[in-house]
Amino acid sequence: MSERTAPGRAGIREWTGLAVLSLPVFLLSVDVTALHLALPHLSADLGATGTQQLWILDIYGFLLAGLLITMGTVGDRIGRRRLLMIGAAAFTAASAAAAYAPTAETLIAARALLGIAGATLMPSTMSLLKSMFPDDRQRATALALWMACFTAGAAAGPVIGGLLLEAFWWGSVFLMAVPVMALLLATGPFLLPEFRSPSPGRLDPLSVVLSLGALLPFIYALKKAAESGWSPALLAALAFAAVSGWLFARRQLSMDDPLLDLSLFRMRVFSAGLGSLLAANLVMGGVMLLLVQYLQLVKGLPPSVAGAWLVPFSLASMAASLASPALAGRIGTKPAMLLGLAVGATGLVLAAFLGPDTPVVWTGTVSAVIALGMTPLGVLVMTEVMAAAPEDRSGSAAAVNETFGEMGVSLGVAVMGAVAAAVYRPLMAGALPAGIPRDAAGPARDSLAGAMAAAGSLPSGPAADLLSAAQSAFMTGFAATTAVGAVVVAAVAAVIARYLTTGARHGDPRAEQDPGGGGTGEPTGTGAPRTV
Repeated sequence: MSERTAPGRAGIREWTGLAVLSLPVFLLSVDVTALHLALPHLSADLGATGTQQLWILDIYGFLLAGLLITMGTVGDRIGRRRLLMIGAAAFTAASAAAAYAPTAETLIAARALLGIAGATLMPSTMSLLKSMFPDDRQRATALALWMACFTAGAAAGPVIGGLLLEAFWWGSVFLMAVPVMALLLATGPFLLPEFRSPSPGRLDPLSVVLSLGALLPFIYALKKAAESGWSPALLAALAFAAVSGWLFARRQLSMDDPLLDLSLFRMRVFSAGLGSLLAANLVMGGVMLLLVQYLQLVKGLPPSVAGAWLVPFSLASMAASLASPALAGRIGTKPAMLLGLAVGATGLVLAAFLGPDTPVVWTGTVSAVIALGMTPLGVLVMTEVMAAAPEDRSGSAAAVNETFGEMGVSLGVAVMGAVAAAVYRPLMAGALPAGIPRDAAGPARDSLAGAMAAAGSLPSGPAADLLSAAQSAFMTGFAATTAVGAVVVAAVAAVIARYLTTGARHGDPRAEQDPGGGGTGEPTGTGAPRTV
């Protein structure tokens, strides 16, 4: 078996390696969705409090997002395959510890270790793909397949989790990681290449601390604000994150071997591309949060059925991931992004007209239209970022891409949730039916979930009036949020059309100095480097 079929093109070994690299990505996505199903079972078994349940869910995401940049740079320094193997071994051990955790505190600690190990997997796999697929077109296809596996995991998570929980105990959702990671550990040394920076420099511990100080409080504040509103403590966390971020940036600019090479952001694909990705994920994170609430609280669907009606979203996202490279090759990368954003904005406008009586089939269709339109941006930005990054910093570039995606979703939950609440609360305050007791009126004015809980303690007539008013106020807030989302998507399209440079490489002056991002919009696909 030859390693490559032609100079610069991947062969059977590389494509087999892609299959192995896609397994942990699929697993990470399954793990997140399956855990939500397992939470009631493990909470009852371990006696977890409400606060402990939140930490069981959140600690993994906090540490993963906070450590992505550090781990991406560590991979560039010590070797990406080596870091992947270390992370896979740690993830296996932490999964076993989580499965057999005797207490809630032990499970939280195991989930923290899973987050640290998970932070090694995403940037390592993405950056290894750059080394394995030097041909731009093959790399674009490989990254699209990699992204499709992540989306497939999100869709399959509830199904796999449900089957495991029916047949076994809650720890089985963690143990499914063991055979997957064992396969990666057994085959990785033979199928995956090793790459490290030829002149890595030393890892700066202070930079690591400052990056964590910037990211962890920022993401924590956004998540907690979305759950319970803003407080002085959360504002202080944001201020601490801002100061840490400023100190981090100053330190990186003064170092010969920075943890994060900020010069990458002189390239339009990093500044305009990743900024657009963050804004698009902001919209997606917020809209999906409200869509899930709509299916459960307005349509009255149980969680499992509501999750099933989001499968069209996942399938459309998978299809768009796989089709994006071919579409970019036919009409050009930038036109493909713009076409997708136009479809996504159309889906958001259609979502604004959903209501309590809308058939759930139409809701699933609208969600699929949104996914079909918004997915190509993420796939193509990721492809361009990995193509543009210098080889010795592709781990760092992959980590930045993932970090921007995580931050976008967290921002979306907080910002779009705040928009919906800003519309709901004054409407509900003015539409509250007469005669509602004060202890029920307060929660009802705060959220639709509070109104439903309050209605449970009322007679049937007042309860129906309260729910009708709350659902009407929620749907008005939902419509306002999707409209804001459509405006944000239009702004993203304008930024991409004006500023994004595609097909360039690090050090290309056209990519860094072209005042308009220019270009003709000719089909460039992912072929020979050129500036559009």
